Amino acid sequence: MKKSTDTVDLSASLEDYIEAIYHIVEEKLVARSKDIASRLDVSRASVTEALRALAKKDLINYSPYEAITMTEQGRRVAEDVIYRHDSLKRFFTEVLAIKPDLAEEAACKIEHAAPPVVISRMIDFITFLQVCPRGGDDLLNGFADYCRHGSTRIDCSKCISSCLDGSGGKS
Repeated sequence: MKKSTDTVDLSASLEDYIEAIYHIVEEKLVARSKDIASRLDVSRASVTEALRALAKKDLINYSPYEAITMTEQGRRVAEDVIYRHDSLKRFFTEVLAIKPDLAEEAACKIEHAAPPVVISRMIDFITFLQVCPRGGDDLLNGFADYCRHGSTRIDCSKCISSCLDGSGGKS
């Protein structure tokens, strides 16, 4: 279970900025305000305001007209935001059988509000489902089928009896 190492109070908007900066720096080694504005589809003035706020919190190195880099603390905070986002998206697609585009949209909205312990528990649940002999991919695929078709692929009574006889649903 990943835990946040830094407690920095950021608005949802600033979390979006630190996440975008992280990805741009990963791609290009440095970020520029025009890259951030383009990635987030916001004005350059909004970017400048956010950069000042992030620099004030010592999350980025920023001077007007200079390339933007991340501080070590900024990198950790960004990685935590990305972890929450990716974990939520994974839960939505793998457990709830939600299509990737909708899962991405939902993860973007919820990542800012869900407490880290809730997200960690969701990841623990995915792991449990994958390793538990009563769960596994068969259970996840069965739920996905149920969501798509309103029924399961196999007769539930056959599944239950195969679980009880130790074959785990495999005939």
